[in-house]
Amino acid sequence: MARFRHHIFVCENERPPDSPKGCCAAKGGAEVREAIKAEIERRGWRKVVRATSTRCMDQCALGVTVAVYPEDIWYGGVRPADVPEILEALKSGREVARLRIPDEKLSGRVHSGPLP
Repeated sequence: MARFRHHIFVCENERPPDSPKGCCAAKGGAEVREAIKAEIERRGWRKVVRATSTRCMDQCALGVTVAVYPEDIWYGGVRPADVPEILEALKSGREVARLRIPDEKLSGRVHSGPLP
């Protein structure tokens, strides 16, 4: 199995159109993931960075949600146009502050320590 330096998870969960939570699929999750994959390819990072689609990451109201690991950076409201900035920040060890979801706004967030 390949080992990657970074994993970028993109929510593509789909809910019914009348769901009050909304969903990342309707907000362009697939387009964001495709933009990330294209930018990874353009930069020649295919062997070190992996973009993966996910189902619900429990941040529906903040989507499109993108989580970057092992950095543990969560982004919200991501659009395809934001992708180059996100990957440039990853390269330089920074984050994109305007897209970052603060820890206190992440629902269901367990910060550290052993499993209960």
